[in-house]
Amino acid sequence: MKIAFSTLGCPGWEWGEIVASAADLGYDGIEIRGICKEIYAPSIAMFSQVNAAATKKRLAALKLEISCFTSACYLFDKPNQAEVLRISKEYIDTANRIGAANIRVLGDQDAYPQGEVDMGLVEENLSELATYAADKGVTVLLESNGVFAQSKLLAELLKKVDSPYAGALWDTHHPYRYYNEQPEITYENLKPYLRYLHMKDSLSVNGKTVYKMMSEGDVPNKQIIKMLSKDDFSGYLSIEWVKRWDRTLSEPGIVFPHFINYVKSIIK
Repeated sequence: MKIAFSTLGCPGWEWGEIVASAADLGYDGIEIRGICKEIYAPSIAMFSQVNAAATKKRLAALKLEISCFTSACYLFDKPNQAEVLRISKEYIDTANRIGAANIRVLGDQDAYPQGEVDMGLVEENLSELATYAADKGVTVLLESNGVFAQSKLLAELLKKVDSPYAGALWDTHHPYRYYNEQPEITYENLKPYLRYLHMKDSLSVNGKTVYKMMSEGDVPNKQIIKMLSKDDFSGYLSIEWVKRWDRTLSEPGIVFPHFINYVKSIIK
């Protein structure tokens, strides 16, 4: 397996600091969810057509890659369906240009499920994106988020889409925290489609989720990593530290070294 961090966790870092830190800490990849004030990856200068070749060259020299471009494209959003598909395809094009294997999309908006979702629409949109991504060599990952944190539901949808260019992104936090799914159940359901993991830890305090560094919460991440390691999982484990949304969280200079050391201590 490979290890990445999401730039969601370092919203104040410039590109140079992001790349240098990833290389110095021994990461394999960088997941892009905004850089500084720009959240929309296709608009970030180093991923443009003009700069893509130089960016790829620099990453290769440091033995790094972009593990995923993480969008906020909501495939359930029928009123804005055309715009969602347009933006998703821009993310696919950007990933293709920079040599990234994955983009992330969402089937539900909020991490905690708030209501019903039009499953047929999500399936239709994911199928269209997977067909588009196939020609680009990119996989479209649907995250275990909202109602899709019920891993059986996510697996059933991916089975219907039936494309090697549509896969599952397992956010280890959401199925466990919001549906009390045990990791062996989630893994069994998602295993045929699993390409990527978002990892985070937390505690539930008086009904509120409080994010913690790895091993300081009660999400069974250690068990998950051991299961994946046993099966020689070849995808990415990415720390999704949500500091962009909560600036009170610990700094990336503390969290990112802690995460990679935590993972390596389990798979050694």
